[in-house]
Amino acid sequence: MQVYNSRDKKYKSIISALATDEKCKFTIVVPRDIQCSRAVLAIRKEGDGEYTVYYDMFWAGMCGDGAEYWEVHFSATTPGLYFYHFELDTPWGKSLIKNRGDGTGEINASDIDFQQTVYDKNFKTPEFLKGGIIYQIFPDRFYKSGEPKKNVFKDRVMRKWGEEPYWSEEQMNGVWNNDYFGGDLRGIEEKLPYLAELSVSCIYINPIFEAHSNHRYDTADYEKIDPLLGTEDDLKSLCKKAAEYGIAVILDGVFSHTGCDSKYFNMYGRYPNEGAYNSKDSEYYSWYKFIEWPNDYNAWWGIKLLPEIIEEDEGYRQYICGENGILRRWLRCGVSGWRLDVADELPDVFLDDVRRAVKAENENALILGEVWEDATNKFSYGQRRKYLLGEELDSVMNYPFADAILNYVRFGGSAAFVNSVMGIVENYPPQVLNILMNHIGTHDTERAITRLAGPDSEGMDRAWQHLHNRLSEYDYLLGTSMMKMASLLQFTLPGVPSIYYGDEIGMQGMKDPFNRACMTWDNVNDELLRWYRRLGQIRRGCRALSEGEISFVFCENSAVAYTRSQDGESVLVAINNNDEHTDIYVGTEWDNSYPLLDFKAVNGVISLPPKRYTMLSK
Repeated sequence: MQVYNSRDKKYKSIISALATDEKCKFTIVVPRDIQCSRAVLAIRKEGDGEYTVYYDMFWAGMCGDGAEYWEVHFSATTPGLYFYHFELDTPWGKSLIKNRGDGTGEINASDIDFQQTVYDKNFKTPEFLKGGIIYQIFPDRFYKSGEPKKNVFKDRVMRKWGEEPYWSEEQMNGVWNNDYFGGDLRGIEEKLPYLAELSVSCIYINPIFEAHSNHRYDTADYEKIDPLLGTEDDLKSLCKKAAEYGIAVILDGVFSHTGCDSKYFNMYGRYPNEGAYNSKDSEYYSWYKFIEWPNDYNAWWGIKLLPEIIEEDEGYRQYICGENGILRRWLRCGVSGWRLDVADELPDVFLDDVRRAVKAENENALILGEVWEDATNKFSYGQRRKYLLGEELDSVMNYPFADAILNYVRFGGSAAFVNSVMGIVENYPPQVLNILMNHIGTHDTERAITRLAGPDSEGMDRAWQHLHNRLSEYDYLLGTSMMKMASLLQFTLPGVPSIYYGDEIGMQGMKDPFNRACMTWDNVNDELLRWYRRLGQIRRGCRALSEGEISFVFCENSAVAYTRSQDGESVLVAINNNDEHTDIYVGTEWDNSYPLLDFKAVNGVISLPPKRYTMLSK
């Protein structure tokens, strides 16, 4: 008999974060033989003196002959992170119902409280992303238009399209990340019809501002597009043309640090103005923390090429977030939002300013943060962060889902997969959950097909990665099959699937820089491309995948099935990741449903061969 389950509506009427003033009913099932005379909900809000409030539960009747129901309604008036458990008075003393770690409660079996996120009831997130598909582009490597460029810096090393990115110190001649292939904004615009065929609704572009590395995370001038990528007019043209296809464009904002080779720091004197490195009288001097000027300063993760910004500095905040600041300036070019690099390293005062600035310019613009963990309980800057309570971010990059999907597809284990997914579903506000960036690979990770079918690269240097950068023919075929399973999960879980450029055509590669190779337009995995296009069509035509609730109906060994339901429309996804044939019981209500993929339900059962999957609609 289950005592409590925070992920089951029989026990908790709302399985998500709660809005302020929203009532939620908690129900526990208590064995009669412990002779419970009083039950209470014990709940505390973190940061408010850490005191616990006790809510008396009422006896609500018998559950069979051997158990009884106790219930209570709870609501909160202020946003925050709340933790709770249940306490029972018995003849033998007090008993506690706490979390086993998977949302289920047991009596005196754990010391872990349950989490309840409470967000501001006025918190709204952008509508344009719901039900859509994101496509992430590393701009130097996606497509080269061939348009001539002006004012390109002469110290850049230009490479032939398709060559392997430089990865060794000898190749780089002491200057890291200085090889370029010439992909540009016009090139992205030329490929909009291709993206439309994938049903893409949003392009996320890695940094495009002037910088002196091919990744451009070392910003040199926030006010200029990098000359190799094009001009401000090219960005405006891309946004305008993309909008004609129903595609939004979001940019990468790198605000925790700049490059040392920038007009703000100006270590090498490239720029005519005085940077913080050149003079203490520089208008940018207060942006940086010098331990001993000019050569000893705080740098991002100790990398001296990336001097760290003091985001609390009023001048810097005005420069980025002011009425005519960087954020609003580029939104006026037709951009639909920002992805914030290392958002968990930006202080609350800066994130508050970011939200005010972005929403003042366009209330439906997106603020997407890079946070690798569960963003509702992330701890940094010496405190619990408030990213998703309504004052800062709209969404985050969903690394917990990425890890859950990739680990499940590669290693199996449906219980761990379900626990990871439901942990996020339970903790996040629903309006955030529906627009999470659900990726399975980015510019910071191995290519998805390599992580699924290749050797483990953890702790391996670039020389080893270079030797293992290409899969064998057998492993590549296996990886293609695994990519189809992984992307099916990615496209049907709550949130918005994000395709890292080239994953849809089977590009492979270890970590940076191997995962940042040129798009192989002349070497396409047609099987995968057709699959991604089909997934895009399904997603575009299915409302239940936009905001539908998720419910797991089968979880056994390495087989899993779940539904997404909204406004009378439902889809069911069933996956058999076992090595043997598996019957998955989903209920007879699915017998006459339409098979979007290969297999149907018969007498309430979907019979799946090893490593196969299906999707039904009704």
